[in-house]
Amino acid sequence: MKRFSKDDLVIITLGGNAVVPAGALGTINEQFNTARSTMSHVAKLCVEGIPVVVSHGNGPVVGNIVIRNETAKNEVTPMPLFVCGADSQGGLGFLIQNALRNELHLAGHERPVAALVTQVEVDPADSAFENPSKPIGPFYSAGDAEMLSREKGWVMREDAGRGHRRVVPSPDPKSIIEIDSIKKLVEAEVVTIAAGGGGIPVKRDRDGLLKGIDAVIDKDLAAVLLARQLKATHLVFITGVDAVAVDFGKPDQRDLEVITLNELKRYQDAGEFPPGSMGPKMEATRRFLEQGGREAIVCSPDNLADALAGRGGTRIISDRN
Repeated sequence: MKRFSKDDLVIITLGGNAVVPAGALGTINEQFNTARSTMSHVAKLCVEGIPVVVSHGNGPVVGNIVIRNETAKNEVTPMPLFVCGADSQGGLGFLIQNALRNELHLAGHERPVAALVTQVEVDPADSAFENPSKPIGPFYSAGDAEMLSREKGWVMREDAGRGHRRVVPSPDPKSIIEIDSIKKLVEAEVVTIAAGGGGIPVKRDRDGLLKGIDAVIDKDLAAVLLARQLKATHLVFITGVDAVAVDFGKPDQRDLEVITLNELKRYQDAGEFPPGSMGPKMEATRRFLEQGGREAIVCSPDNLADALAGRGGTRIISDRN
């Protein structure tokens, strides 16, 4: 842990498996136990006085909320996707906040923790709105998909032979609406949970008023924006693998321990990180380091402690280091 100082700011972004592991049933007890295990390592940073901001994904949870929306549509008025995202952000924020406060209490360190429901502005002219690509919600038959497309204007696409799903835009995040509040919380030494699920997508109307818009913002790109606006020094991605690998799936596959930004770019140019795998995370890492970040770390929940100590995961460092 001594790799960090009180002058650093560490953004830790949790993948969905850091709360709902792959293969788990997703019960609330599982979610609490998994969150607590992950937060036990984050708490150690907090005890040392290192400024920490936590963000998180919402993939499995918001999908379940959308399924509930559709299942109960004849009993309860369905909510738009951006409201479902807000619901998931609040629920997961509570889960992480509760787990972290409990771990800090057990450590005898009563540092304040706050989860902030966060809006993130997107540009309605973003090309993503012309080509929706992010699957969300349940699977439908071809007939039901056609009906939903006609009645609700949803874009529906066949998904790997399993049925049809709604796809929504995934635009780039432009600004974090609550960034001034987040800065004040950080300055007051509050461990802050923000920009969960990539943030609630909003756009501005002609009068400058914020309006929710149905989209899903990539959580890693939102974490990079959060890091840039807070001038964070370190960005930690907790995901489903212990480290980033090259030659993935080949006999000579190997994990990367420490690479520079220039080396990352060479791997990207060589096609090592495809879009459906590590590609988005590595693009987020590149943006973070190019925008002034010092180091990015990719690890799993299980090796988070070692990764924070510099003994595990993959570290991608700025060429300025």
